[in-house]
This record gives sequence, structure tokens and C-alpha cells, in this order.
Amino acid sequence: MPSEHFDQHDVFMKLFLQSERTLLRYVMCLVPNVHDAREVVQNTAVALWKKFDQYDSEQPFVNWACRFALIEAKEFLRSEQRWTRFLDDTTINELLCQRDAMLDELDGRRLHLRSCLRKLSPKQLGTVEAYYFEDRPIEQIAKSSRRTVDAIYKSLQRIRVQLRHCVDRHMQAAEAT
Repeated sequence: MPSEHFDQHDVFMKLFLQSERTLLRYVMCLVPNVHDAREVVQNTAVALWKKFDQYDSEQPFVNWACRFALIEAKEFLRSEQRWTRFLDDTTINELLCQRDAMLDELDGRRLHLRSCLRKLSPKQLGTVEAYYFEDRPIEQIAKSSRRTVDAIYKSLQRIRVQLRHCVDRHMQAAEAT
């Protein structure tokens, strides 16, 4: 293969990896299941690579990539019958408009969430990491922690409430200053 192909591939990989988290957050506005959203992002990466020669490097890569992610997300939603009754094109467009309008607030919440996660007990943090970051099934988390599935669900619910209150307090304090 010519070195130009490798150079182009390296540029693509760098741009994609820099944008991957933003793309996942974008897709998760439309595809609520993290596993499905990751699949959509993977499909987006394939589509982006196929069209990378058409990318205008004068434009932000993430904006270009989000257009592909939207197409892939809509395709996924159409293929999943369970979502089509909830998310038609009008609803999808409204969700994306609301996301764009809230982008600064969401970024602030994400920063405060990091701080709030550090305040969790080691046991709570372990549960959160296992479920949200390692994508482990509830049953596996329950088994490894010698707790019931119901106890893990209840624990996650309490942790989410705790984190939401913590983030809200941080947001209110930031607005007051």
C-alpha cells in the first residue's frame, strides 16, 4: 500500500479518536442504550472512513462526523421496531436542537459529575464503574459483589439520585458566582 494511504489513515484515526466521545454523547441523545449507541458509533466510523477522501480539512471534523452519526442513528432506529414509534424524524430533530441549545450546560454538568464521582464510596464507585464504564451485566455485578440483582438495581438508583443532587448543587454554586 502506498504511504499516502497510511498517512490518510493516521490522520483519520487521530481525528476520529479525538471525536469519539463527543460522537457517543451525540448518538446517546437518540439511542438510549449505551451498547446500541456504541454500535452506531462503530458504524459511523466505517462510513466516515469510506468517505474520508471527501472530508474538507478546513471544517471541524466532529461536525462532519455528527452528520454521519445522525444518518447511522436514524438507520439503527428504523431497524429497531421498538424505537420507531417514539422517535420519528421530527422528534429526533427536536432532540438534537435541544442538545445543541444545552451543550454548554451539559459540558458543565459533565465536569461536575467527575467531581461528584470522586465523592462516592469505593463500593459505590466500583458499582458505577462496573455498570457504566465496563458495561458489565447487572447479574455479573451482583454475583461478583455477592449481592442480589435487585440490590444492585436499587444501589444504582440511589447512586444516580446522589450524583444528580451533587451535580445540581455544583451547578447552582457555579451560577451564584
